[in-house]
Amino acid sequence: MIWEVFRQERKGQPFQHAGSVEAPDFRFAEIYGREQYGRRGESEALWLVPREHLSVVEGWADEFDLKYRRVDGYSIKARLKEARERAESR
Repeated sequence: MIWEVFRQERKGQPFQHAGSVEAPDFRFAEIYGREQYGRRGESEALWLVPREHLSVVEGWADEFDLKYRRVDGYSIKARLKEARERAESR
C-alpha cells in the first residue's frame, strides 16, 4: 500500500506534501515516514494518508477563469470595430 506523507516543518506552519512511502499498514507507514521525513528533526509533525483515500479535483468551473481581468481575455480591436459600426449606422 502506498502512503502519502505530509509534514509540518514548525508548529503553526501548514502541512506540505513530503513524498510517499510503501508500507503494508499504518504502523509500518509511521515508522518509514518518521525515518524518511523526521529523523533529523526536520519535521514537527507528520500526516500519513493512504493514497486511495485521496481525491483528485479536475475540471475547474468557469467561475475561476478570470480572463475578464486580463487584457488578453477579449479582443479590444473587435469591440472597437463593433462600436464604430454601431455609431456610423445611427
